[in-house]
Amino acid sequence: MKKLERKIKRHQHALLRDGIVTSEQPTKILAICNAGLVNGLSEEILIISFEKYGEISNILMPPGKSYCFVCFASIKSSNQCYISSNGQLNIAQDKKPILLSFIESLPEIVYDKTWDSVPPGLIILNDFISENEEKLLMDLPKFDETSIGSMKNRQVKHFGFEFKYDINNVDKSHPLPMKIPSECDFIFTRLRKKCDKFADFVPDQLTVNKYLPGQGIPSHVDTHSAFVDPLMSLSLGSPIVMDFKNEIGSHYCIMLPQRSLIIMSEESRYLWTHGITPRKYDVIRNNDRCNLSIRHTRISYTFRKIRKGDCNCRFVSKCDSVRKKENSVWRMIKLLQNWRKLMYMKFMIILPNISVKLGINRGRIF
Repeated sequence: MKKLERKIKRHQHALLRDGIVTSEQPTKILAICNAGLVNGLSEEILIISFEKYGEISNILMPPGKSYCFVCFASIKSSNQCYISSNGQLNIAQDKKPILLSFIESLPEIVYDKTWDSVPPGLIILNDFISENEEKLLMDLPKFDETSIGSMKNRQVKHFGFEFKYDINNVDKSHPLPMKIPSECDFIFTRLRKKCDKFADFVPDQLTVNKYLPGQGIPSHVDTHSAFVDPLMSLSLGSPIVMDFKNEIGSHYCIMLPQRSLIIMSEESRYLWTHGITPRKYDVIRNNDRCNLSIRHTRISYTFRKIRKGDCNCRFVSKCDSVRKKENSVWRMIKLLQNWRKLMYMKFMIILPNISVKLGINRGRIF
């Protein structure tokens, strides 16, 4: 016991150097003194390990630190956790036991994720379809057929045009024989009633993805020149957290409820990356609470419309059409530079012959 106390004291001194004051008396806040983001501990593991002791109101994991904090709704819950887990729960690095200490208050840390905002242009329509419609759409793709594609992180099926994930684009000259199923028509009839801004949106490309728990998709921006604005995706079977990030470091965690339709338009479509972190649980933060959402099999229907011609958006930093034009200009400049070099070399080769014919010697003509 004394050995454990000495270890905790050493870690408490390290916390104090960072301005974190520990408490001899139980408080609502526990510091996990020897485990944090830098050595592999996650919010999911903390919730799975600690939620049995009572309601968790906050989890704080400072970037670049080997400690973190769990705040319970009551001192009773935090004290129970302390008694049962301190020096006994093996979730620290290399399966070592965690070392706990009560602290007086949570440190002021700017959290790099935002849960209560959405990127400009992002719209979420909750309960967009019924449970019966959800079942119909989940049964429609027939993922057991050999005709589907199978990727590392999910199963996928395409309609209208094949979306090629290796180049994040489609081959517009080779449409697929399978068009978007007529069973999807009701979605856009309903969309026109609920959101007349997109009344004219008629997709001609559909990608259906099947995600098992633990699977995800890397963050990306759909190629501008491939599809027009907007992109729409229907979530079936399970809720999911989708991460949106922009170039200045903003990171929004967006909960997509089961049977919801997400519409990515304008800035959210053209400038923000979107992706799904591969994991089996999602940590949901709302109303000063942290909850764990267990992922189940999820199917997404992503509808797009093929763009004809180049993109002319204002989000040039992510626009492949702009890069293509810039590359064309630079190629032309390079060609001109090479041509000038070639002409100069040719001139230098023929210059001696010209000099002899004209009788040029040391800059004078005789």
